[in-house]
Amino acid sequence: MAKKVAKVGVKKEAGFLYFVDKDGDISCAKMARGNKKGGKPKKAAKVGITKESGLLYFIDKDGDISCAKMVRGGKKKKKAAKKKTAKKTVVKKKVAKKKVVKKKAAKKKVVKKKVVKKKAAKKKVVKKKPAKKKAKKK
Repeated sequence: MAKKVAKVGVKKEAGFLYFVDKDGDISCAKMARGNKKGGKPKKAAKVGITKESGLLYFIDKDGDISCAKMVRGGKKKKKAAKKKTAKKTVVKKKVAKKKVVKKKAAKKKVVKKKVVKKKAAKKKVVKKKPAKKKAKKK
């Protein structure tokens, strides 16, 4: 459970990170966004609390300093006994050189397109009959 250490009532501003610094004061720094780098920390409020080890100090939603016991995760490591290791003789292995195989350039198959000639539509040729001369009557 978290318990309040000091009532400060700092109002948090959007885009800033609020934390308890080494001196026990509340500091704030501009948060990094995208390509933009964050800003240098500034003192938001001077409190001067003394920090104890094993506790995590933070700014709660009311703007006050609270602390909670740090929870450490993971498996506990067993202390391994030191083993005396004998010196190993290093045997050099022969490295087989790989043959460089040149790949033959693949010949591209040339595909000839068949040219299809379109047959011209036959037009009916209408022969004009020569005009007959009318004989004049006299």
